[in-house]
Order: sequence, then C-alpha cells, then structure tokens
Amino acid sequence: MTSPSTLTRSAEQLHTAVRWTRAQWLLLMVVCTVLALDGLDVSMVGVALPSIGHELHLGTDSLQWIVSAYVLGYGSLLLLGGRLADLLGRRRIFLIALTVFAAASLLGGLVNDPTLLIATRFIKGLAAAFTAPTGFSIITTNFAEGRERNKALSIFTTFGASGFSLGLVVGGLMTSLSWRWTFLVSVPIAVAVVLLGMLFIPRDKPSTEESGHDVWGAVTLALGMLGLVYTLVSAPQKGWGSVATIAGFAISAAVLATFAVIENRVKHPLIRFGILREGWVARANLSAIGLFGSYLSFQFILTMYLQSVLGWSPLGMALALLPTGLLVATSAPFADRFIEKFGAPKLILTGLTSLGLGYVLFLRVGTSPNYVLDILPSVILLGIGFALAFPSINVQATAGIRDSEQGLAAGLIQTSTQVGAALVLAVTTAIVSGHDAGTSSTLSAAAMLDQYRPGLVLSAAVAIAALLVAASPARRRRGLAEQPAA
Repeated sequence: MTSPSTLTRSAEQLHTAVRWTRAQWLLLMVVCTVLALDGLDVSMVGVALPSIGHELHLGTDSLQWIVSAYVLGYGSLLLLGGRLADLLGRRRIFLIALTVFAAASLLGGLVNDPTLLIATRFIKGLAAAFTAPTGFSIITTNFAEGRERNKALSIFTTFGASGFSLGLVVGGLMTSLSWRWTFLVSVPIAVAVVLLGMLFIPRDKPSTEESGHDVWGAVTLALGMLGLVYTLVSAPQKGWGSVATIAGFAISAAVLATFAVIENRVKHPLIRFGILREGWVARANLSAIGLFGSYLSFQFILTMYLQSVLGWSPLGMALALLPTGLLVATSAPFADRFIEKFGAPKLILTGLTSLGLGYVLFLRVGTSPNYVLDILPSVILLGIGFALAFPSINVQATAGIRDSEQGLAAGLIQTSTQVGAALVLAVTTAIVSGHDAGTSSTLSAAAMLDQYRPGLVLSAAVAIAALLVAASPARRRRGLAEQPAA
C-alpha cells in the first residue's frame, strides 16, 4: 500500500506541539551543526578561490578542482556512506568521519602544495559523504515516527540550507583575514561536535542483516561517477578527442552499466530503478540537479568576476551577497507553511523561474556595474528562488512514496544535488577554460568578463531546462498513488 501524502501528514503533525527532552535537543543540535558545516564548506571556500589562485599561482581549471574535489567525493559516496553506517554502526561512522573532516580541514589550511590542497578537499568530501546520511539516519532512529521526526527533519534541512546559503558571507569574512581561515574555521567546530557527539549520540548496534545491503552496487556507482566527472573535468586539458578522454568515458560507462546489472539482480538493490518511473520523483531529482548545478556554477563564476574583474575585496563581496543568505536563512523555518498553502509543485516552478530570471538579468553586467541596479536584483531573485525551490524539491522527491522506500528516495535526491552540481560545474569550467586567452594578470577586465560570460549563459540555461522539466506533465504507472499536489 502507498502511504498518504507525506507533505499533508507532515503539515498536520508540525502544527501539534512537540516536547523533547534536553538530551534530544542536544542530539539534534549535534547532527544539525555538522550538516550546516558541510553546506558552509561547499560555498565558503568558493569565495577564497581568487586569493588561493593568486598565492599558489593556479589557473581557472586548477581552482575548479578545489570546489569539484569536495563535491565529487561528497556526492559520489553518499549512498555508500549510508550503507556502511548501517553495517558498522551509525555513531561510530559519524564520529570517525567527522574526525577525518576536522583533520583534513586543518591540513588544508596549512599546506602550500596545490595537489595536496585538492587532495584534502576530496578527503573532506568523502568524510561529509558519511556524516550527511548517517546524521539523517541518527535522527530517524532516535525520534519517533510522526510529528517528532517530521519536526526534527525540518530543523535538520533548515540548518543545511542556511549553511550553504550563508557560506558566501562567512567565506568573505574569513578570506578578508586569509584564505586559509576558510579551511581552519571548521576545525574547532568539528572537534567540539565530536566531543559532544561522544556524549549525546546514543550507542547503536551494527546491523547483522548483511544480505540486505547492496554494498557492491554502491561501490560501482561511486567508482562510475568518480570516473565520469574526472574525465569530464580533465578533458579540456587532455583534449576532448584524446585517447585518455575517450577511454575515461568508456570505462565509466562500463562501470555504471555493471552497477545497473547488479541492481537488477540483487535481492535488495541500492536503487530500484522503477522508482524513477514515478513522474514526480524523476522531475524532482532533475530539478535538484538544475538548482544546485546552476547555483554552484554561478557562484564559481561570480566570485571570479567580482574579485578578479571588478577588484572587490572578499569582505565587500560577502556584504554584497548577504541578501541571498538572509533570504534563505530567514525563510527556511517557514517552508512547511508555504508548501502547505501553495503546494510543492507550484513553489518549485516559482523558485526555478526566479532563479533563471536572476541569471538572465546578470548577463547584462559590465566592467563598471551599479550594484543597486545591476547586481542586487539578481542577488535577491537568487535568494528567493533557492528559498522556495530547495525545500519544495526535497518534499516532492519523497512525497507519496511507500514508507519502505522513503530512505531510497531521500538518498536519490541527496545524490542528485551533489553529483549534479559536480557535473554542471565541470562543464562550466571546461567552457570557461576553453575561452581562456591568458592569465588574470595579462587580460583586461573586459576580456576577463568575456571569458566568464559563457559560464553565466550555461548557468541560466541549466536553470531554464530544470524549469521546463518541472513544468512538464508527470507520468505514473497504473496502480500507484497519484502525484501529491501539496
């Protein structure tokens, strides 16, 4: 039987008072802080890219790896991270991964070698790939199903969205001191959370039902996506028609095909492909790719434009982009009320429309823009778009799904956001690098803007494509529940 609309049920339950013990609040704050730290790290370091490039003498293609290495490790191993947490124990995996995250942050803030810096970013992404799904499962196993769990998950996602959106502001403040602080600021927070987690995260027993975990499916999926994105990112340097690039795509396709074969044969597949035939599930995941892919790519281009072309300081850029973070952070706690009143599909359409319009308006900027007239409208539209679309997409991705497949649906949407962001950013960087005619020290401001403009066009195109997908009619299989409208 298909469960009632998850959204309708959640809306009713969230309006009922929920009382938690002190231990429950502390447990929730521990896992929420880590999710906020994950989102903060993704966007915060992006602000420091021009400073990193100047000090370490890195080009656009190398700087892109500092962002992609984290997102790639994070998105590719999310499903595997959740499985290992079930097998080895959630508390143990969560604390070990967070410790690794803190150590990699410390190392990243101290190194001078670009290769080692990128390696620390990848390690942090791997660690986050374990803490994010494990934190989610810690909540679902420590808060009773119903209004308690729904409220806890609402707070959990609010922290994640706020951390990601405010990363630009915090990153600007840290970079004004030194780009190294964008790495080091996470260390004391992560260490403190590890200590608190040892006190307030209950011990759990590892699962003994090994046959129910599709570990090989998760491994082949992770390896296939890692190979695909690596090949895509390295193609501009090696050549799109080179033997290495063609072989990389072929091997990645073979590994992903192996993953598909495994999923169709195992008793408990990691991904039941039939779930994607639910029209609203597929559309929600594609919308998530468009939302995060366009936003992360735009952020990458924007930081280079404001600091390299316009010569803004990191602090000045942080203040200029503050409205986006404030809109997301202040509206997230009320997202459930908006969705209940207007319905998730309408909010997704409205959010993606606002996002696409913000990108299109930004295309008119020049080398001497007026902040209020040329930049602020896009900043506000992006904040509104992200605030409306992000929670609605997450609700839509899991609404109306059988209770036994809620975890699968949640894992799919998390993977889509991260892997999709890595893929779109890789294409954006390839386009920008392909237009590179010199270095920032030799190019004029106008030439640099022309170099970045194709990336801005791609961000707008991805957001518009996601909007068209979200607006398309959903298809469903006979015998399954209708798409929940709200």
